[in-house]
Amino acid sequence: MNQGKTVFAQIMSHISNYEFDKCVARYKGNFKVQSFTCLEHFYVMCFAQFTYRESLRDIEACLTALSNKLYHSGIKNVVPKSTLAEANEKRNWQIYADFAQVLIKEARLLYKTDNDFLQEVDNMAYALDSSTIDLCLSIFPWAKFRKKKAAIKMHTLLDLRGSIPTFIEITEGLLHDVNILDKILIEPGAIYVMDKGYVDFERLYKITDNKGFFVTRAKDNMAFRRVYSSKVDKTTGLKCDQKIKLTGYKSKKNYPEYLRRVKYHDNLTGITYEFLTNNFILSAFVIAQLYKERWKIELFFKWIKQHLRIKVFYGTTYNAVCCQIWIAICAYLIVAIIKKRLNLEQNLYTLLQIFSLSLFEKTPINELFIKQEYKNQTIQDYNQLTIFDL
Repeated sequence: MNQGKTVFAQIMSHISNYEFDKCVARYKGNFKVQSFTCLEHFYVMCFAQFTYRESLRDIEACLTALSNKLYHSGIKNVVPKSTLAEANEKRNWQIYADFAQVLIKEARLLYKTDNDFLQEVDNMAYALDSSTIDLCLSIFPWAKFRKKKAAIKMHTLLDLRGSIPTFIEITEGLLHDVNILDKILIEPGAIYVMDKGYVDFERLYKITDNKGFFVTRAKDNMAFRRVYSSKVDKTTGLKCDQKIKLTGYKSKKNYPEYLRRVKYHDNLTGITYEFLTNNFILSAFVIAQLYKERWKIELFFKWIKQHLRIKVFYGTTYNAVCCQIWIAICAYLIVAIIKKRLNLEQNLYTLLQIFSLSLFEKTPINELFIKQEYKNQTIQDYNQLTIFDL
């Protein structure tokens, strides 16, 4: 039963204030703060994400227009843009990064039985990739990328069973993708799917040494010799399934064990792929399908760039940028959690669009997505006297 809560308050009721306070206390986020706490900061920034506000002035104007509805939504007062700008610059972004990990843990539990994945794979499977966000060099001089261009990279490890990000690292655009492998804690038995930009045999061997698996694309200049070839069903698009040994001076030194080379032709695109993996258990066709699942991380980057506010920033410092990105990730995770908890059939895009239009309505969230059929009905007014008896 609806107790008069706004949709925004109902959305925020799905987060744990206890866990959020633990993250705040860890970094002393509310130290000497008399008003506009970290929780209020989080609420205001989530409001900006859900409604796709353009600037700090835009946020202030919208909150002012809705001032009579803010208190019951968790925001005590209208927030001046100067106060919000200061919070973005000074509140430790790691507060929101740590809280995102709390939401990630909850979301992964909800999506662990998600059916939208390969039934043949029992292992945990992750896709690793990065997305570059272009910035103005004169405004963001710390974000080194090109001589006349600035950018940051959002390195992401995505759980393929529910499209839930499990690891995110924000760096300057100049950092090469392969370096991020040094910061990822390898989970034994898990499969890491990557493109050829992550082919570094020394780092790939660390995955093998930690009992993990990887699936990636081989580089064109890879030197190897074939040890054994397995039979493949060429009607499925498979060309070969080989056990190989690296022969390059550095590569065989960095990766001394055997590797598996799978060649696959995609009839839909006409492209032939050459995969490299240390997994000799799964079938060659499943290896090819696993790489196809990597497309989910591309869809994730596309989704958050189109539907959340991470391409234009409210602040220019590294801390402000990180705060905005991490709170955007939190907003994505909250919507994903609500979708599962309330058993909503709509996709995340539809949920976000409807939330953006009804944040301050006092309607239960479930009722926002009930399809109703409207029919023209003739209402008979019995108080009106009839002239003729029918």
